[in-house]
Amino acid sequence: MSWGTELWDQFDNLEKHTQWGIDILEKYIKFVKERTEIELSYAKQLRNLSKKYQPKKNSKEEEEYKYTACKAFLSTLNEMNDYAGQHEVISENMTSQITVDLMRYVQELKQERKSNFHDGRKAQQHIETCWKQLESSKRRFERDCKEADRAQQYFEKMDADINVTKADVEKARQQAQLRHQMAEDSKAEYSSILQRFNQEQWEYYHTHIPNIFQKIQEMEERRIVRIGESMKTYAEVDRQVIPIIGKCLDGIVKAAESIDQKNDSQLVVEAYKSGFEPPGDIEFEDYTQPMKRTVSENSLSSAKEGKPELKFGGKSRGKLWPFIKKNKGATPEDFSNLPPEQRRKKLQQKVDELNKEIQKETDQRDAITKMKDVYLKNPQMGDPASLDHKLAEATQNIEKLRLETQKFEAWLAEVEGRLPARSDQARRQSGLYDGQTHQTVTNCAQDRESPDGSYTEEQSQESELKVLATDFDDEFDDEEPLPAIGTCKALYTFEGQNEGTISVVEGEMLSVIEEDKGDGWTRIRRNEDEEGYVPTSYVEVYLDKNAKGAKTYI
Repeated sequence: MSWGTELWDQFDNLEKHTQWGIDILEKYIKFVKERTEIELSYAKQLRNLSKKYQPKKNSKEEEEYKYTACKAFLSTLNEMNDYAGQHEVISENMTSQITVDLMRYVQELKQERKSNFHDGRKAQQHIETCWKQLESSKRRFERDCKEADRAQQYFEKMDADINVTKADVEKARQQAQLRHQMAEDSKAEYSSILQRFNQEQWEYYHTHIPNIFQKIQEMEERRIVRIGESMKTYAEVDRQVIPIIGKCLDGIVKAAESIDQKNDSQLVVEAYKSGFEPPGDIEFEDYTQPMKRTVSENSLSSAKEGKPELKFGGKSRGKLWPFIKKNKGATPEDFSNLPPEQRRKKLQQKVDELNKEIQKETDQRDAITKMKDVYLKNPQMGDPASLDHKLAEATQNIEKLRLETQKFEAWLAEVEGRLPARSDQARRQSGLYDGQTHQTVTNCAQDRESPDGSYTEEQSQESELKVLATDFDDEFDDEEPLPAIGTCKALYTFEGQNEGTISVVEGEMLSVIEEDKGDGWTRIRRNEDEEGYVPTSYVEVYLDKNAKGAKTYI
């Protein structure tokens, strides 16, 4: 099957068909080009998405990535970044292996097609010229034959006419012979041209056109093969990145499988553990005692003094948890605004950071010292005195850091000493006062609502308290505030910015209404209506001598 034999007369159609083939190839190139642009755009969007959800450095969000679930999410973001990279590889390979290659091939193809059809048109023009020569010689031969025939008829007419002279007859005979000779010459020329045209025509249809059309056919078939190979490359470029994409997806699965809910739960404990002990049992509050006493001034006074401090609905509400709201101001240097356990962790972290800084400065000082020794042994390398300033600066920095470390270590030791142990639970439950009824009740109520925030009530209990508050509001509206058990002097200024705390100024004298129960806080009162908690380490407490277990805190 050859175009040269089967399509010998379809020159124009083949010209249109080959142009259509080139258009198809250019259309495919455009398709691949748009695919590469989509891959690049997709990769860019994936990278932006991964970057958008990456934790910001030195932020609270970065601290959250200590949890295994967050670590798995971070691994997923990193894998998606690599995943995006593979789509960039697809774009690059398709551009280099398909688009660029095919665009160069299209230019070569257009040039080859132009050359082949130029040869075809040249052959067409040659055969058309030969055909015109044949037609011209044929018409000339036909004309000469007719002229010779007319000359012969004229001669025969003149020869038969008796009135014509012999000279006229001879002249007509010579003219007839001349015309016959011209006809013979035209015949010979026509025969020669016809023979030559037939040869040219045979070569045109059996040699020239088949060869040209064969080249065009081969050109078209190469184009078809090339576009097929490009389609295979198109698939292979995608297939080559599948293993790497699979590894990215395997990485995401592995990250998901690494999530440890128990570990995350433990991290929550470490992050939020306050270090306080839960309160003990609440003792029974006997309200029948005042009823059994004799109504007298003394008994009324005793009843008034021993009146249990109910927190249901009177003016004196319970203690407020001082850590409910975040500190909007500056964080105290000793982290006294935090619960003991969290404060201990922060202080320990600060001590570790300072120790690292000390080690860094020490290494730097040692390096300077070694360099100075080298300069002393080899003065040509440098002046030892030029290092004295740096050495003194490093030593000064180390001393500052050590003093800073000692300060934080002292705070850390203080916090660690105050953290209650399990064995101290019974002591905390019993309270620090005597075992009288009203003191026990007071201790229990205070313990229940201490600033350590360790007491929480069930929803049903809250509902019950609301009902009781309604019932007993009238009875306890005139409840007196807690009596002062001593005085204290503020050693430092404290900004009480959390709910339940109170601000004090250095040197200020205040009343103590509840001493430190091991949670690091002392309850004080400034006037009759202004009270709250301050860190015990910020005040010097003087308890009344009559108070049991009276002692001084600094």
